[in-house]
Amino acid sequence: MTGPTTTTGGLDVRKSSRDIESERILAGIGLVLLATACFATLDTATKLSTAGVPILMGVWFRYAFQAIATTVVLLPREGAALLRTRHPKFQLLRGALLLTSSTLAFFSLRYMPVAEFTSIVLIAPLVITLLAAITLNEQVSPLRWALVAGGFVGTLVILRPGGEALSWAVLLPIGLVLTNAWFQVLTSKLVRTENPLTMHFYTGWVGTLMASLALPFVWTSLPGWEWWALLCLMGFLGTVGHFILILAYQRAPASTLTPYLYAQIAFAMLGGWVMFSQVPDRLSLIGMALIAVCGAAGAWLTVRERRVPIEPAES
Repeated sequence: MTGPTTTTGGLDVRKSSRDIESERILAGIGLVLLATACFATLDTATKLSTAGVPILMGVWFRYAFQAIATTVVLLPREGAALLRTRHPKFQLLRGALLLTSSTLAFFSLRYMPVAEFTSIVLIAPLVITLLAAITLNEQVSPLRWALVAGGFVGTLVILRPGGEALSWAVLLPIGLVLTNAWFQVLTSKLVRTENPLTMHFYTGWVGTLMASLALPFVWTSLPGWEWWALLCLMGFLGTVGHFILILAYQRAPASTLTPYLYAQIAFAMLGGWVMFSQVPDRLSLIGMALIAVCGAAGAWLTVRERRVPIEPAES
């Protein structure tokens, strides 16, 4: 009697452990979907802000909010260790690249629909594949090249002649993709020797201080409290979105969660429709779907092979 009972008890314990692991993974998926909703809402709010707030002022406020919040949370916990870095020049370059990406995102959203903007930006992991092959001498499989080609085809479908998104403004998100890709490649090198929390800290403050240089020339009195509330909402969404993303990756493997980042396209479509009555046409939807499928598959392969860490593009 003792043997079977013990065996049954062991099976029950193992089943319970599997259930707990499944719950953690489901929680991670839920959190990453919530994070993408935050990022899509941030983009929608950013587009709204460009109607009444100078873009560089909005960029500064976005960075200042995140830098201060990060400092308040991390500095008491990490102490002086948070400030230690072996590569201050690369930290400065990384912050400058992300600030450039954010500025291009603000300008892009001023002129482009939210869904089309989001779709173009999310080809960044595919561009990272190209840069990794060139700068890191990584071997790229035929499947990976096929996914890269598919993502670019999807982008061309969105930017086709006669399409709503085709204008000079498409150069802005394309520039964003390039700067963000270099940011990601630099991140992949720094993360080998630097504390990720230190990198996050310096990124916020480098962006804030560099944006402050332009602040005296763009600062203006806003016409009402609602604009300040919108800026605070943007800072809150950016800060909370990245915090939620960290919680998600603590609960489930990146290879499981990364494909779900492309849910941001759907949330962006919803935000564009609700706030601006912007609905992509049929061909644009096909292009978005192609980018999402190829990008998710490519990002999943990248994280699975542990080559270049993928982070969502910031705005």
